[in-house]
Amino acid sequence: MLIQKGTQRMETSRLLLRQAVLDDATYMFENWASRPEVTKYLTWPTHSSVETTKLVLQSWMENYAREDYYQWMIELKSIHQPIGTISGMNPNKLLSSVELGYCIGDHWWHQGIMTEAVQAVIGYFFETCNFNRITAKHDLNNPYSGQVMLKCNMKYEGTFRQAAMNNQGICDVANYAILKRKESI
Repeated sequence: MLIQKGTQRMETSRLLLRQAVLDDATYMFENWASRPEVTKYLTWPTHSSVETTKLVLQSWMENYAREDYYQWMIELKSIHQPIGTISGMNPNKLLSSVELGYCIGDHWWHQGIMTEAVQAVIGYFFETCNFNRITAKHDLNNPYSGQVMLKCNMKYEGTFRQAAMNNQGICDVANYAILKRKESI
């Protein structure tokens, strides 16, 4: 049975995954939200001001009271500041499924940080919330995101052609998933 627990604090060897606070605005703006190279394949626009970032954070903070809301700041413990986000979107009680979305500042790409964060969230969703299916997708032009999914034991399920839109326009997306329970086939 699915147990929605919301955005709970988690810790890994290098990371603190936690709820956002308004004091994160400057870090979020400078570390990733204002950086076109980071937002290139995302569905939300690059932030033009820290005021935009504050509005986004306020929206997240208002939603934290909901048990079906999953939005973490990824804080790098060695520098005590957030460097990205990871979220669980569209939780579905009937299917016991949730979709992952994530981004990280380009200064921290290719260091295994996002893989560490995704593994922690997958563990949380399976063990604490009892989700059975976790999905994720990426623009085919952003293969590094897919590499994170593969490192986290997600399986490639297929490519949907012209099935999504991001800051580059309409795009093809590769779809991945991992199951808690053994496959029935």
